[in-house]
Amino acid sequence: MTFTSRLAIVALTSLLATGTAFAQTAAPAAKTDAKTTTAADKKAPKERSAESLECSKQADAKALKGKERKKFRRECMKEAKAGTAAPAAPAAPAADKK
Repeated sequence: MTFTSRLAIVALTSLLATGTAFAQTAAPAAKTDAKTTTAADKKAPKERSAESLECSKQADAKALKGKERKKFRRECMKEAKAGTAAPAAPAAPAADKK
């Protein structure tokens, strides 16, 4: 085999092997306008309930941050929804009368 025929065979096989890599893919599906929310709508603050605001104030008073704050607010909201008021401070033990 001559050099040119070898070169032609290598070129042909590389062309066939890489042909699929350059094949055109299907166009992405067009976006529908089903979602009409905008970035401003996503960032709009949610209305917070009175219980939520009160629990946040209590957490602020205790200077809670991070996981402790989330845990406290979760417990506070459960108590508020159950109808029991969360005590601001632990109740003092009753004094024994003699």
